[in-house]
Amino acid sequence: MPLAMPRFPSLVPPSHPRELGSMRWASSSSHHQARSRSSRTMPFQLSFLHISAVVLLVLSSAILNQGRSTAAVVQGAAHAAACASHDVANPLAESFPNNATGVLNATLVIIPISLEAARRLIPPQYGILEQAYRALLPDFPKGMYPVMLQAAHDHDVQLRAYGITLDDFSRVGFEFPFLDLLGDGYSSFRWAPAQLISATNTIAVEGSRAYGTIVSEAEYDPLCDAYRQLSNGASYFKGSRLAAPAEFIEFETTRTSSLSHTAYPLELFKNITNQPTFANASTCDNMIRLFNTSMSLGEHAPVAVRGRVKASHSLPFKGVQEWTDVYGVQLATPFIENNYLDCRTMQGYEGTGGPGDSFIQTRKEEKGRYSNVNDL
Repeated sequence: MPLAMPRFPSLVPPSHPRELGSMRWASSSSHHQARSRSSRTMPFQLSFLHISAVVLLVLSSAILNQGRSTAAVVQGAAHAAACASHDVANPLAESFPNNATGVLNATLVIIPISLEAARRLIPPQYGILEQAYRALLPDFPKGMYPVMLQAAHDHDVQLRAYGITLDDFSRVGFEFPFLDLLGDGYSSFRWAPAQLISATNTIAVEGSRAYGTIVSEAEYDPLCDAYRQLSNGASYFKGSRLAAPAEFIEFETTRTSSLSHTAYPLELFKNITNQPTFANASTCDNMIRLFNTSMSLGEHAPVAVRGRVKASHSLPFKGVQEWTDVYGVQLATPFIENNYLDCRTMQGYEGTGGPGDSFIQTRKEEKGRYSNVNDL
């Protein structure tokens, strides 16, 4: 969950050439890849410090919970009593017990804005890699930039080896991909400056704030799913800030004919959601989202959607904004996550969704049980 994970041990390298696959950024060249190869593979070792960080985070969460607002406490009680998610169970926890894993059920919507508007919203020190997104979207309107809305429900997030499982939570925010954080002209990063996060999950709230994210504690409709179906067949989702001033993001979408006829290819969303993410650039989040597992088949396969998005006082936008006739996708992806990384180590990052759980199961049968991806 980009910018919303606690400080779990980071044991999966940000890019693994075989087990997690590779994706060449649209603007990368073999010369650039050679320059950055040494920084793409970073094995992490489990240490007492890592384990202590997890324990301290859980303990501090209990203390922080005592200081939550009455509204949040009431909402938390209702959540515990009524929440029953329709999300699929985490398929990676058993195979990667020493890693933070989970399932992210999300609606991803592309909102085209002018490059001039994007330049006003994005901090001036971060260049926009227009050639990178145009390589994926050759017909994207001239002079426009693709903002991505991500509205998601994090489900069954756990660190199996230590018996740690987080309560489910929801989050929503505007994200700005294809940014030149390092100034090298080719490494794409995604800026996610602000999020609305479920007030019932203090670990997620504080984990996101540790990146410098502006976090608003929020309540959601629906309470414990990525969206709900309306009587007209449309999907609906709304996140609302608990405290003043009033802030919310909502969407209503309907399914389109098929992914093959949608405005944006699935490869675009795979690229964007696997870009290293940052808020104030003090550290970066590396979420490895798997797009080709059994979770992407049958009734759980990604679906193309079309609809409207409305936001009120949601940073970095101001006032009330509404976008109609926007397109995107609804999908569920399992993930493995590395938190609080030095952004410079992600130069030239080529991570993609990678092999799915069917591949993992095959490898387990061939080589026996292993503790993390580096053992394959």
